[in-house]
Amino acid sequence: MKEFLNKARVAKFTIGQVVRHRIFPFRGVIFDIDPTFSNTEEWWLAIPEDIRPHKDQPFYHLFAENQESEYIAYVSEQNLLPDTSREPIRHPQVADVFIKGDDGAYRPRDLTVN
Repeated sequence: MKEFLNKARVAKFTIGQVVRHRIFPFRGVIFDIDPTFSNTEEWWLAIPEDIRPHKDQPFYHLFAENQESEYIAYVSEQNLLPDTSREPIRHPQVADVFIKGDDGAYRPRDLTVN
């Protein structure tokens, strides 16, 4: 257990933060974070070995977009950078989960039922 705790990392990015991919031309807003890789082995092995990320880092679920489409992306921390463009994210699910503040930041909606 102590060894696991020594390897645990604090996520660099936060839910609602807009990020862009370091290599590929897409960006998105983070809606969930896994402390370490939590997808299938098949998914991981489909990534070319020379750019395959390490599993022992945070992975982020994004409402992502590129010039052609909107989709859900799962990206390692090592492949993300902050997006400072302040351009809104057009992904249709963003409005269901977040409220965009005057400062351009996305805040989670209160999803509790009254």
